[in-house]
Amino acid sequence: MKVFHTSRMVVRHPDVSFSRDALDFGKGFYVTKLRDQAMVYAEKFHFRGLSAILNVYELEDGWLKWHVRRFDSYNELWLDFVAANRKGLPVESFDAVEGGIANDKVFRTLDLYFSGDISKVDALKRLCYEQPNHQICLLNQQLIDNHLCFLSSEEL
Repeated sequence: MKVFHTSRMVVRHPDVSFSRDALDFGKGFYVTKLRDQAMVYAEKFHFRGLSAILNVYELEDGWLKWHVRRFDSYNELWLDFVAANRKGLPVESFDAVEGGIANDKVFRTLDLYFSGDISKVDALKRLCYEQPNHQICLLNQQLIDNHLCFLSSEEL
């Protein structure tokens, strides 16, 4: 499957150790199968006057044989997992996690929930109407080295 990663640089050999902590699915290398979503992410760099590079990879099917957690919707399991990761709390260890990304509307709901301004029940009521976008967080360097192949990059 072709996947995309937007960055400020060409990333031929992704390394999870360079990832930031406290992200939605943990410290890993994030990709999406949605080119349009990767293009929207580039706008965040452009807004700050920075260049953006779209990196394109082939994620070979073998990655699915690893310990992968999939979230098909913005549900309570997804919310608890994202909340724990963002707070730096321990979570079950996976080689990769696939699921929805927090777009602007979802992010606002998460902020309200994390700040205590709305309850978990209210957050879930808001999230149930949202269609998840897509992200895969590759958390295991060996999985990346064995199954993610750099294809190309382009400046956006």
